[in-house]
Amino acid sequence: MKRWVLGTLVAFAGIGALSGVMVPLRAHLSLATPALVLVVPVVAGVAVGGLVSGVLAVAAGFITYDALFLRPYGTLTVGASQNWIALIVYAVVMLIVARVFVFLQRARLEARRDADATRRLYELSDLLIGDQPVTGVLGGIAATLHQAFGARWVAVLIPDPDDDDRLSIAATAGDPQDDDVTSLVPAGGRTESLQPWASTGPRADGVVRIALVARGRPVGLVGLAGAALDRHELELARTYANQAALALEASQLREQAMRTELLEQVDALRASLMGAVSHDLRTPLASVKTAVSALRRAGAQGSLTEQDREELLALIEERSDALDRLVANLLDMTRIQSGALELRRGITPVSDVVDGGLRASAVTPNGVVVSLAGDLPPVDVDVVLMEQVLANLLDNAARHSPDGTPVSISAEARGDVVVLSVSDHGPGVPASERERVFTMFSRLGAQGRAGLGLAIAKAFVDAHGQSIHVDDAPGGGARFLVTLPAAQVPVEV
Repeated sequence: MKRWVLGTLVAFAGIGALSGVMVPLRAHLSLATPALVLVVPVVAGVAVGGLVSGVLAVAAGFITYDALFLRPYGTLTVGASQNWIALIVYAVVMLIVARVFVFLQRARLEARRDADATRRLYELSDLLIGDQPVTGVLGGIAATLHQAFGARWVAVLIPDPDDDDRLSIAATAGDPQDDDVTSLVPAGGRTESLQPWASTGPRADGVVRIALVARGRPVGLVGLAGAALDRHELELARTYANQAALALEASQLREQAMRTELLEQVDALRASLMGAVSHDLRTPLASVKTAVSALRRAGAQGSLTEQDREELLALIEERSDALDRLVANLLDMTRIQSGALELRRGITPVSDVVDGGLRASAVTPNGVVVSLAGDLPPVDVDVVLMEQVLANLLDNAARHSPDGTPVSISAEARGDVVVLSVSDHGPGVPASERERVFTMFSRLGAQGRAGLGLAIAKAFVDAHGQSIHVDDAPGGGARFLVTLPAAQVPVEV
């Protein structure tokens, strides 16, 4: 049933009901009372059916008022002149009331529509300022437009990542059929459909095509099927499309910036890796080459003593061990970055960790001073990883200690942890660089402390939930302190 027909029926029913109540009492009513009461069905008719229903209700009320409440009753004859005035005033007032009520309804409807538009634009603004990936923005555009305009389905198309001259369907909302969505893509899938003229309104297939244009450049296309858009709604949809285009472009720019930043980080990491590895490889390789060349020349000439030969072989073995440790560090770095690092905890004495670290390092035992407290509890750690931590700290200390000065190892219990420290008498680490010294491949200051071994040590310590830091050693130099979790040993009764 049409809206104006329903409103007219409501008005007529109201006039009949109210008249039936007032007719028995009309002898006691003033002329103004029925006119005022009959305002109610006119307003009801306007509220339901609009101005057409209101005009018809005024006409019906005019006839009813004349026939039932003005003498002589039951006819349309108007006796006294004041009755004419009452009829005319009734008709004019009712028409004014109907017109004002229609105006208020339209104003209320416009206000509600503007509020909805503002709310939906705000939702799209959230997409614009939010830090969402492109896929999230595309899905949000489709869902928001689908809900905002009550479309049967919405599809968003953007240029194909592999071919900017072709379009591809990136997101949908509602229940589109494959054939329906495919029809959005023009013949050949070319991007000519992204021109602004695409938003002129629905075409023969009932789909409204709206271009997503950011800063004068088309970045996508939206298709809305089954959305009955009037002129106001179409303009609003274009505004939505502009906001959506900005959100899409902003998200695409963010992803491009992230990819650029990632590539820069990879390049910097590659350069740092090459610098660190080449530096750490050059010295042992040069030593090995020199020793092998000396052995070959001496073998041909027979000029080397047995002691010289043993020293050269020992040098080759020592430098080969250094190269082996470098390769082990690189493998450890790979495990750390791939997330494949797993702890195999066990309860072990601190002295065993120290002995293992000394064996794994390149530092000679007589170049190390060990001072362990006598009441140290055992620690609950992955022994292999903690031995590697200590070995890396010892190698770092030995590289920066002046010739003839020992490296010191000490340990003491502090609450539920054991603090293990490695100290040298080198130039130390400036306070401004004590955080960066644990960064992968960092080379800081004139001292040139390399961050490969230290970064691996920090990663192993962090995996245990413990801490490592550096401060000034007593008497000058650097002191690296590592906390180890003390094992919970049951007390015998």
